[in-house]
Amino acid sequence: MNSGYESDLYTNFEKALNLCNEVHSQDDLFEMLTDGNFVEKQFAALEINEVKNLDEASIFISNLVGCDGKIREAIAYKFQLLVQDKNQALYFLEFPETFAKSTIDINANICRMVIDGLKYLKDDEPFGSAYTREILSFTEDALSELDKFIFRDKKYMINKQLFKLYWCLEALTYFHEYVEIDKLSDILTKCSKVEEYTIREKVAQILKNDIKSEVMDNMRDQLKNDSNYYVKNI
Repeated sequence: MNSGYESDLYTNFEKALNLCNEVHSQDDLFEMLTDGNFVEKQFAALEINEVKNLDEASIFISNLVGCDGKIREAIAYKFQLLVQDKNQALYFLEFPETFAKSTIDINANICRMVIDGLKYLKDDEPFGSAYTREILSFTEDALSELDKFIFRDKKYMINKQLFKLYWCLEALTYFHEYVEIDKLSDILTKCSKVEEYTIREKVAQILKNDIKSEVMDNMRDQLKNDSNYYVKNI
């Protein structure tokens, strides 16, 4: 096995077809995830229906970052299904930093599926604290970068930070309880002033939670008068 692609699309397709017609053990699938090429890893990710121990969970999650987007997407898709089993969910509690990185993946489908899966882990305090700490770091970095931009900066550079900020706020919708109220207020206040309405929409979504704070109450009132329909009516 190797970590690259086959020589052409037809060979990739033929390889995938052959894999689908073969029977593979649990060990076979995790060997593919460890040392397989593009086709083998993607196939293995979709075929795995259980992680039985921490080693398997580690191999599985290692493919959520740093590899081809189709592999990452297959892993994210299967993760959100596997983690619904409470016994398997326990193994995934060991990887908060990896999940934080995948929360701001360049592929929005991956971001969404990862966050949907993490809802099943959010009540574990050590995991929630570690994961949220990473998300807050990404959030503050994005806000800092946005502050540096001027009119002449390229749009894609700004959009990259807005994209990151959007998914960080989406994560905080479910993990906001792990953030000190003053820190959360500061972040949401800054985000509520961002010109891009989707960021303000995420702020409003977080504020729908019953968070007791005078600053939060004032922000809720302000966003009810927002110029954007989706923000003021969330």
